[in-house]
Amino acid sequence: MKQLIFVILFCLSIGGTAQNFNNWLAFRGNSELTGCTNAEVPKAPKLLWTYKTGDAIKSSPIISNGTVFVGSNDGKLYAISRNGELKWTFDAKNSVEAAPLYLDGNIYFGSLEGKFFCLNASSGEKKWEYISEGQISGSASWFYSSEEKKKRLLFGSYDYFLHCVDAKTGKGLWKYESNNYINGAPACNGEIAVFGGCDGFIHQVDVKTGRVKDTLNAGSYIASSTALDGQRAYFGNYDGLFYCADLKAGKILWQKEGGISFLGSPSVNEDKVIIGAENRVVYCYNKKTGDLIWQYKTKGKIEGSPVITNKSVLIASGDGRIYQLDLKTGTKIWSYEIGKAIISTPAVVNNLIIVTAMDGRIYAFGEK
Repeated sequence: MKQLIFVILFCLSIGGTAQNFNNWLAFRGNSELTGCTNAEVPKAPKLLWTYKTGDAIKSSPIISNGTVFVGSNDGKLYAISRNGELKWTFDAKNSVEAAPLYLDGNIYFGSLEGKFFCLNASSGEKKWEYISEGQISGSASWFYSSEEKKKRLLFGSYDYFLHCVDAKTGKGLWKYESNNYINGAPACNGEIAVFGGCDGFIHQVDVKTGRVKDTLNAGSYIASSTALDGQRAYFGNYDGLFYCADLKAGKILWQKEGGISFLGSPSVNEDKVIIGAENRVVYCYNKKTGDLIWQYKTKGKIEGSPVITNKSVLIASGDGRIYQLDLKTGTKIWSYEIGKAIISTPAVVNNLIIVTAMDGRIYAFGEK
């Protein structure tokens, strides 16, 4: 019994890294932002339904027990049923570009007005809001404080700060100041938060105290989020350099160049790291050595992030298509042309893919 309790607490302390195949509860699937799942997806998914919001969508969707949650540039947060029907909306009064986060029956998200909200996931009723001094473009992560037995939220803002707030009350606990805007989501393993900023540094912050543990020069500003894999962090910068860093040693292990700009975040599994770039190319590297395994060129620049499934990779492109590529070879398995640019990241669960586009629609693909 003691061993079982220890396992449960350990899973909570690292931010809920285990991926439920029927749920995609955060921007990259977990708090480490690895963008990886073993969910089964069809080789030739069919369009199941679409839902039109009031403006373009930059926000990435999440899925909880069949309900899709996503923000829109029309200033609203939407809850859509598994059949594509509206359940509720919440008016945030300003564009919602950040992906929401589902945790313990609540939805958490920020707006470009700098407000961070907690809503009841069933009703859309607001529980609390927290105000930062700048826009919030990136999603939140969370961790469990074993000392206080409470859950904490982490998110960055254009006020230069990484904010830590209590998940239940919305009370601010600490703020860590960087030297420029924070655009992406922080990766968290329960002990440290790792994020890149427009100051061109990778920051490691102690989540208990809010104090910096280390910084690493990334050469240029970082518009996306970092994927955390043990002591290694994977990230790309605006100058088209892609890095693997050893956080404990505080050094770059390998780097690759040629992407023009990396605006999306990488996905990491047992042996591969995959990322798309503004030069329209999807790159798959050996995560230990940095050797190129394969690459695939789309017809438009890639601003969104990939998702690794058990046998394939899903990624959307500015060419208005969503692609499914073979994980081993990079060969195209399937694609679907929406017609408008897609800059968001798909949400993927068993036999269901949800993606949003700049035409303001939410698209659901799966088996009919």
